[in-house]
Amino acid sequence: MPGFEVIGEEERVEVSRVFDSGGVLFRHGFDNLRNGHFAVRDFEVAFAKKFEVPRALAVTSGTAALRVALAAIGVGKGDSVLIPSFTFVATAEAIIEAGAIPIAVEIDESLTMDPAFLETASRADTKAVIAVHMLGVPSDLRRISEFCDAKGLALIEDTAWGCGATLDGRFLGTWGRMGTFSFDHAKTLTTGEGGMITFNEEEDYARAATWHDHGHENNPDVPRWEDTRIGSGFNFRMMELQGAVGNAQLRKLDLILESQRARHEALRHVLEPIPGVEWRTEPEGSDPSCDAAVFFAPTPVKALACRDALLAAGFGTKILPEAITWHFAGTWTHMPDLVDAHGGDLSTAFPISRALLDRAVALPISIAAGALPPETIAAAVSSALAE
Repeated sequence: MPGFEVIGEEERVEVSRVFDSGGVLFRHGFDNLRNGHFAVRDFEVAFAKKFEVPRALAVTSGTAALRVALAAIGVGKGDSVLIPSFTFVATAEAIIEAGAIPIAVEIDESLTMDPAFLETASRADTKAVIAVHMLGVPSDLRRISEFCDAKGLALIEDTAWGCGATLDGRFLGTWGRMGTFSFDHAKTLTTGEGGMITFNEEEDYARAATWHDHGHENNPDVPRWEDTRIGSGFNFRMMELQGAVGNAQLRKLDLILESQRARHEALRHVLEPIPGVEWRTEPEGSDPSCDAAVFFAPTPVKALACRDALLAAGFGTKILPEAITWHFAGTWTHMPDLVDAHGGDLSTAFPISRALLDRAVALPISIAAGALPPETIAAAVSSALAE
């Protein structure tokens, strides 16, 4: 979560450049005022180059990125989409907003979607799978991709938590038909709010770019106010100031990842030997972004004891165990379509996921100066588990 921790002069310079180049804050047009400076366009090009994909499209949030991706493949009324039971509510919300039905799938010890449950969760109306790389660890994309290919389903990667992580040397967000990213203030890269979609197919990019801009095709042969269109859409355009901050942040990604991984390894080194600590698993070939360090305590009571001991030491946990309600489908009784898809009762719908999440403790990775020493964190965990 260090994007906000490294905001500095570089971001200020990029924002000032927008104003120094004419002060145009809209991503399109006004060419006579902006002196050739297009911050969002530059951000998209740089992001696509960094992640080794043909195209990238900047949008207003990670949630918007999911919604636009679903629109690009035509997900709507009468369709269902498979998601992991452990994710942020936005993954399901984007599906519901599209008029489709979210169907949640059990997770495994990596805290990502367990491919073993995809077959039984899939229905005749299933059109896509959204794999979520929770807290920086890759989903099992090999098996998920095989399932999607065999069933003719679109694979979308929700990479909000895994920006810069890889599996088999390939960036997350580039395995599926599309990848979505979030740049909110607690993400690896931040523009305050904002998101990005990566594409492997030009046709998907064209549909998404049009849909996120009210249906505008941005036809170069006519002025924007006379633009051509083939369908409606919505407004999820990123503005130039966000693009400017994104350009500065993207140049810091490698340093951020290096620092996160070093901090994660230091925490694992002192925590894993503690009796009762069971480290989170990762698919073979993973190089996580290390957004958080996650382990399982022996029991839910011990997990809460770890949380309390860490708070007493001046160190809060991240999502687990305290914020499960925002991240576990088993608690989303406010989503009638999800409830109905799981037989009308979510409380017993995902027993494996619930058992894992109730024992999980997630430690945020901070790279700021003055971060609590790993040894202090380990002492608090050791004390909690010894009681």
